[in-house]
Order: sequence, then C-alpha cells, then structure tokens
Amino acid sequence: MSTRLAPPFRADHVGSFLRPKRLLDARAKAQKGELSAQGLRAVEDDAITEIVNFQQDVGLQSITDGEFRRTYFHIDFLEQIGGVKTDIPVMISKPDGTQELAPPVMRVIDKVRHVKDIQLADFNYLKAQVKSGLTPKVTIPSPTMLHFRGGRAGISKQHYPDLEPFYQDVANAYGNELRSLAAAGCTYVQMDDTNLAYLCDDKMREAARSRGDDPDELPHRYAGFINRVVAQKPAGMTLAVHLCRGNFQSTWAAQGGYEPVAEALLSEMHVDGYFLEYDDARSGDFKPLRFLPKGKTVVLGLVTTKLGQLESKDDLKRRIDEASKYVPLEQLCLSPQCGFSSTVHGNDIAVEAQRAKLRLVVETAQEVWGNA
Repeated sequence: MSTRLAPPFRADHVGSFLRPKRLLDARAKAQKGELSAQGLRAVEDDAITEIVNFQQDVGLQSITDGEFRRTYFHIDFLEQIGGVKTDIPVMISKPDGTQELAPPVMRVIDKVRHVKDIQLADFNYLKAQVKSGLTPKVTIPSPTMLHFRGGRAGISKQHYPDLEPFYQDVANAYGNELRSLAAAGCTYVQMDDTNLAYLCDDKMREAARSRGDDPDELPHRYAGFINRVVAQKPAGMTLAVHLCRGNFQSTWAAQGGYEPVAEALLSEMHVDGYFLEYDDARSGDFKPLRFLPKGKTVVLGLVTTKLGQLESKDDLKRRIDEASKYVPLEQLCLSPQCGFSSTVHGNDIAVEAQRAKLRLVVETAQEVWGNA
C-alpha cells in the first residue's frame, strides 16, 4: 500500500484539543477585562506552539492549532461573516428539573458577505510553527450551519425572500475565505458539519419537518449547497467534511446510521474526503459506504474522544477490515471520531489519554497501510 502524499492522511485527526489551564485562565481574565486582546493572543500563541509540537511528536502529518483561539467550533467563525448574528447559548430548565445548554442558533439578518479574512492571521501563525514536510490544516464550520438549526425562519425574508441567492452568497463568502487561505499557502481545509449527521436521527428528522423542511430532501439540498463552495475551491487545496452527532463535554445529541444521507453525502457531494464518526453503535454499520465513488477518501473515526479508555488495536484492525468490504482499503484512513474539545469546555478525558489515542491511530495506520 502506497504512502499518501496528500491529505487526508492514513493517520489523521479532526482538529481540536484540550485547552491547557493557563489558556483557560487567560480567557477568563480577558472576559473580565483583566487581560488585553493582545495579551490573550500571546498566551494563545504559546499554547498553540506547544500543541503543534505535541502533534508532531505523536507522528501526525496534518497539524492544527487545536482550535485554541475559539470558544465554539462554529460560532467564532460564523459570527465574523457579514449578515450573520449568533444567539449565544443559555442554560434552560428541562421538565425533569435538570438543566442543559441550549444550542446556539445562527440567524441571517442581512445579506451574507465576506467582510474580512477570518482565518488568515491564525493560519499564518500555525504555518510558521509547523515543520517542513508536514501539512497545516484549517478547520471551519460547514456552511449548512447557517440553515439547519433555524431553518427558513432563521434567514431574513426581507433580504432573502427566496433562498437561492442566500445559498450562493454564503458559498461566495466561503470561496473568498478559501482563496485568502490558499494565497497564504493553505492546502488542507476541513468543514465540520453536524447537520447531515443529525439527519440520521429520527427525532432530529422530525424536528426538521416541524420547521417546514423535508428531511429526505435536505441531504440533497445540502450536498448542492456545499458543492457551491467546492466549485470555488482553489487549485491544489484538499477540502474535506467532518460529520458529527454532537461532541459537548463528552455528550452527544443524535444517533442513527448514515443510510438516510449516504447517497447525497458520498455520491453527490464533491468534496475530497469525509471524516465519519464510527466509534460506537450510534453510527450504525459500514454498509452506507457503498456509495463512495473512486477518487474519494473516507477517514474512519473509530477511536472515541469522549471516553478515556483506550481501544484495542486488534479491534480497530478488525473494523477497518469490515469497512473494506464496502470501500477499497486504499480509499480508507483512520482517525479519532471527533475533536477532543469541540468547545472550550473540553471532553471528560485526560491529556494523557488524548496522547495515547492519537498514538494508537498512528501506530494502527502504519501497521494496516505500511509507511502511512
């Protein structure tokens, strides 16, 4: 099996890492006005240099900044797009008396536009820290995040009486962002998408229906939506999408196999690769992978980031073998199922376990695919 020279790599990862205490403390001080924005960025820079070295030491080929400058994997990016307003999450009381964090909702209140280069400065710092021969990777939220949770009601009818211009305006904003990154030397971007995974869950499908959307039609519409972004992808850039059923403090929000979205996701969407969570029974079996055409890659997220217990290498190999019954082995890679800290809060897992799981991914990939 030949070594992959372009991403996704045989041993890859989703991107976020547990924030060190000094970074959390600095963020708290900044929120209280006790630390300037420049002071906070200096702490972020130092922590990012450390997490870059961590990834390189573990043996990964793709290197992220750990999403250390973000509070949420999606809000920090989306709220910097012109025309978008974010309702910050609040604690709500449930009927049983317990409380939970209500998910944030992005609302479109004006024409969507790219008003500035959102990730450029962050990428330039990351790139400067990464060793030659390795690939700095940028993670951004999927454009579908601007539609799914709010639906038609979350998009200004004044500015978008018809949704067709909305989809194109969002794609254009993403295209501008990708071009700014490519000009700086970025060759690997991952879009994080919870919505297509949520459409695998019967309750989430019903919720979409209650908002006036057809859950059977949405996957195809979202494939077309993302394809508008792919159409503007700069030459030489790999664009991947990551599906997640929720990853907040080791909890999840949805369950269900990929069958309801598989054809739209794998056959109709024109991205280069897919990071699919497969760490437990919530994600179903590998049969939906039969829709993957030649030339695309699926990264199997077989290692959980929600629990500290280390997976068995033999079990991982067995599951890779099962997946290869539907997709040729050369079109498969391995990764954790999600990031370790999709929000600043982090999953309930130790830093030592984070390292062990990544090292397991690297070692397993080397044994399955050779010099991966």
